[in-house]
Amino acid sequence: MGFPRMHKEVNERRDFLPSFFDMFKNERVQIFLEQGYGSALGYTKEDYLKNNNKIIFVANRECYEKDIVVVLRSPEFEEIEYMKEGSTLLSMLHYATRATRVEKLKEKGIFAVSMDSIRNDFLERMVVNYEGTSENGINVAFTELTKNYENICIEERKPVIVSIMGMGRVGLTAARMAGKYGNNKVNEDILQEKTSGVIVKMLPRNITHDKKQMIKILKKTDILVDATTRGDATKYVVSNELLGYLKEHSIILDLTADPYLIGEDSDQIKAIEGIPHGTLDKKVIYPGDDEYSTVPKCLNSNNQRTVVSCNAWPGVKPEACMDLYGKQLIYIVQNLIGYSAGDFDLCNSDYFNRAIYRGTIECFEKITDDYGNEMVNVVI
Repeated sequence: MGFPRMHKEVNERRDFLPSFFDMFKNERVQIFLEQGYGSALGYTKEDYLKNNNKIIFVANRECYEKDIVVVLRSPEFEEIEYMKEGSTLLSMLHYATRATRVEKLKEKGIFAVSMDSIRNDFLERMVVNYEGTSENGINVAFTELTKNYENICIEERKPVIVSIMGMGRVGLTAARMAGKYGNNKVNEDILQEKTSGVIVKMLPRNITHDKKQMIKILKKTDILVDATTRGDATKYVVSNELLGYLKEHSIILDLTADPYLIGEDSDQIKAIEGIPHGTLDKKVIYPGDDEYSTVPKCLNSNNQRTVVSCNAWPGVKPEACMDLYGKQLIYIVQNLIGYSAGDFDLCNSDYFNRAIYRGTIECFEKITDDYGNEMVNVVI
């Protein structure tokens, strides 16, 4: 098994913790970690060897040449090229929004298992960090709102209005965190002096599709949250025209982190028209920032507000995130070690075997062929 590092943003520091590898001491498997694995989190080679003395440290490419490759965020295409035919890749692959990636994996003959598609028998995600996504995003949004409130004159103490589009687990968790001012005591203390609490409004599709109702809502909204699940990612939910009704101090929080994919077979855009895409290195984007110039020219971005966005919200607190993912993945990885690719199916008596099959491209394509392509929130 190979565990390469993720060479992405500077602030992408997530590697599996040393304790994760303790679980494999009795497995018939040789583990290879990329040189420097865990160093961004403050761990040393010795920390990993204390938990499993069978670990070998190698170069990045050698990690990708193993029978099973495990890495949180999807490898780049050039890294997928390093992999051998018939090998297994366990990663956040987001099939529904990455058509070219799916084709690349099929072309290479790789048995892909997407962490975000692994589901139990009740079709609930098994590898996911809802708390990390929603709490981190809401906290940053409230921090920016607090800064704005410090710079405006308040004549009357009114409640902070948080309007959330999307009523799935991400949206519902965001609502709970919003009621706690983002779980941030500093923000809470400052806002309680200038406001009279928080009101959370959940906006179902029959409201977001109603322009007149949305205008009324947006005029009063302080934080607009996108936690939507869209069946068609080529269409936005809120037009840039409607953003003009938001207060100047309002914050737009992008929790789904759907990227722009222009020039694919069908263009993928964000649910809120004209907002830029944030990263772990740049989570807060102010009106006029250079990131607004990266919005596809086919979209209107004239109405600009402070946008809080991140392509990997759980990565804001990397160690807590990897502790959780390690616990969620241990039995998944053990099954990948013990079974061959052809052994996974929905009829297997093993609970985790069935869950893994739901994370395969074969299962994804069968479901989308039968029922249509359904988008899922991107939570990595």
